Amino acid sequence: MDFDNLHQILRALYQDMMPLCADMAGVAKGIAGLGALFYVAARVWQSLSRAEPIDVYPLLRPFAIGLCIMFFPTVVLGTINSIMSPVVQGTNKMLETQAFDMNTYREQKDKLEYEALRRNPETAYWVDNQIFEEQLDQLGITDAPQIAGMYVERGMYSLKKSVQNFFRELLELLFQAAALVIDVIRTFFLIVLAILGPIAFAISVWDGFQSTLTQWLTRYISVYLWLPASDLFSCILARIQVLMLQNDITELQNNPAYSVDSSNAVYIVFMIIGIVGYFTIPTVAGWIIQAGGMGNMSKNVNSSAQKAGAIAGGAAGAAAGNVGGKLLGR
Repeated sequence: MDFDNLHQILRALYQDMMPLCADMAGVAKGIAGLGALFYVAARVWQSLSRAEPIDVYPLLRPFAIGLCIMFFPTVVLGTINSIMSPVVQGTNKMLETQAFDMNTYREQKDKLEYEALRRNPETAYWVDNQIFEEQLDQLGITDAPQIAGMYVERGMYSLKKSVQNFFRELLELLFQAAALVIDVIRTFFLIVLAILGPIAFAISVWDGFQSTLTQWLTRYISVYLWLPASDLFSCILARIQVLMLQNDITELQNNPAYSVDSSNAVYIVFMIIGIVGYFTIPTVAGWIIQAGGMGNMSKNVNSSAQKAGAIAGGAAGAAAGNVGGKLLGR
């Protein structure tokens, strides 16, 4: 499954839904126009009743909001997205660099692990079919127990590698799925805020609802920052993985007795931590710009993260215990 294509589909979905803002603009114009009438009339009447000069500058506010509603996709959304796009592009480039390094080091580690096993006469036949066949040819019929032991050891090694690869692929799939869940929720929130944005602007014209405008802006920017925060989190995780791979490569090159089994176990635990950590991104984005009214959403997302981490950890532990029990039973 190519998760990059799914993320690109979400970007295209956001762009395709933006023309719907124009449908809301018509309704918003009526709400804003009625609100502007009462807004201006109330202030003019107050000035006349107090025999004070009319201050024209505050009366321009509803007209400025009306211009924003009329050209909402370009003036409001276009301006915000243009300002925030460099942040998204910068964090995405950082992530791509770290991901490329991680793939390079992983290939080098797998190659060194294969060469280390192949250099050892006791483990060479585990990974090299030619050496395995040559050792079988050197043994006779009287060496049947040794031949059987070689088949068992080779099968045990293959089974262990298969189990490790299965857990790694499963956790990497859950890791990518967690990132996709955050991106889907982010896209949904942005689309809803964008389509209903003209209505929020129109309501802010009315007295008592002025804070609606600032609340909409802070929530839109806060949700928009979920993607840069997600890319930074992925970049940090990728960097940690690069450091782990570099340590394994150094040990494989300098320590002939080094085993990567413990490193693989740490990697599995690390992936579980990453899955849980992805769901804290809304909270982190809320620290960058405070958006009121989103506390319950963050609480629900974090609660879902804890449940997902518990399920992933429990599934991995149960499967590992089941496989280990079967191996010990043999």
